[in-house]
Amino acid sequence: MSLMVSISGVRGVVGESLTPEVIVKYARSFAQYSNRGAIVIGRDGRVSGKIVGNIVSSTLLAAGCDVVALGIVPTPTIGLAVEQLRAAGGISITASHNPIEWNGLKFFGADGMFLDGEANSRLWKIAETPGTYAAWNELGEHETNDSFIERHIGLVLHLPFFDAGIIRRRKFKVVADCVHGAGGRIVPQLLRELGCDVIELNCDCSGLFSRNPEPVPENLVELRGRVTAEHADCGVAVDPDADRLALVDEKGEPFGEELTVTTAVRFILEKLGSERGRPGASGKPIVVVNLSTTRAVDDVAKKFGAEVVRTPVGEINVAKKMKELGAIVGGEGSGGVILPAVHYTRDAIVGIGLIMQQLAEFGGTLSAFKATMPRYSMVKTKVSLENRNPESVLKAIRKEHAKNGNVNTDDGLKLNFDDSWVHLRRSNTEPIIRIIAEAPTSGKAEELSQRFGELLRTRTDRA
Repeated sequence: MSLMVSISGVRGVVGESLTPEVIVKYARSFAQYSNRGAIVIGRDGRVSGKIVGNIVSSTLLAAGCDVVALGIVPTPTIGLAVEQLRAAGGISITASHNPIEWNGLKFFGADGMFLDGEANSRLWKIAETPGTYAAWNELGEHETNDSFIERHIGLVLHLPFFDAGIIRRRKFKVVADCVHGAGGRIVPQLLRELGCDVIELNCDCSGLFSRNPEPVPENLVELRGRVTAEHADCGVAVDPDADRLALVDEKGEPFGEELTVTTAVRFILEKLGSERGRPGASGKPIVVVNLSTTRAVDDVAKKFGAEVVRTPVGEINVAKKMKELGAIVGGEGSGGVILPAVHYTRDAIVGIGLIMQQLAEFGGTLSAFKATMPRYSMVKTKVSLENRNPESVLKAIRKEHAKNGNVNTDDGLKLNFDDSWVHLRRSNTEPIIRIIAEAPTSGKAEELSQRFGELLRTRTDRA
């Protein structure tokens, strides 16, 4: 497996594409990119994380950077720390939802946000030049800081519209599945702060993933069974670096990761839609999501008189547009909630807080709440194009099908139809084309996915 270098950072298989030499190369380059200022680092608990972290830390110190090490913490916690400590940058040592043999580096700028495309290009260019290191008397200094789990939780609990008391009065029983990753400490701690009876599942931060770490329904079988066995009110699941959130209702049924961000949008618009945020040209509150996020967000936004803006896939694309437009909430349909009142990163901790309060205020069960939400079915698949040129293949499909729907080429190819859509795009993290199709029924979504999957497999790059 080759090294993946993209807007999502660097990731690869440990010992194959992600070697000590590669780690040194990019850590040294980031030190130079950050003008050898202080760098915050943290990791997601993977078995390889401590070794990778030591290499990153030593390289930064040798390059003259001071290092603030947070230990095992969520990726959004690192972004918060960069901003609050006024550091020159940050590195999250994680491969997000990739399997256990993977690891990687995600890079934060001095603003606590991920590097965008232009900034990444500068970093990659530095990586291809010879590196220099500090003299013996100019080496960086290392310190540890274990305070940011509490600070992160505190920011959520002290949001001006947040009422922990109403959640505590409900005395929810919650099963928390943290896949032995970075959420293993912070998720149960937050839930207990909210008065929940917490059943911990895979929360020891050992990095020995007990399941495929992506928090999608097919990987949450154990959580679903535990929720029903414990007669819990719900289950929460996060990925290894705790920036994505998925829910299971009291019946053991998946809530749907697309509805994670939709519920957060609904909650914030109910609370702040008429009061907060810098309105856009339309004079409406703004919500920002990516092109692959469910239309349910548009339905909710319309109900509250808000405007939805869509960006190419990639957390930083959403976050930058949110900051530019003064959006009050946003995120990605993969379970990533971004709330500017806390920070411009996808944040499962924020998502848990908002959704628990939404459920407490609703007064009923999670399944009953889901029934009040817009209903769509989404199918996500992927196709390997082997040695074919993906851009040429997408161009051929666009030429053939543009007349059938509204075309968007900001990120691959998205075709919007009257009651459905399909999005075909190159992955930032895997050598594949992703197919995302959404329609009012599962049958129609599946048909769309299969039809365009077959087109991807049969079209050539000579069209």
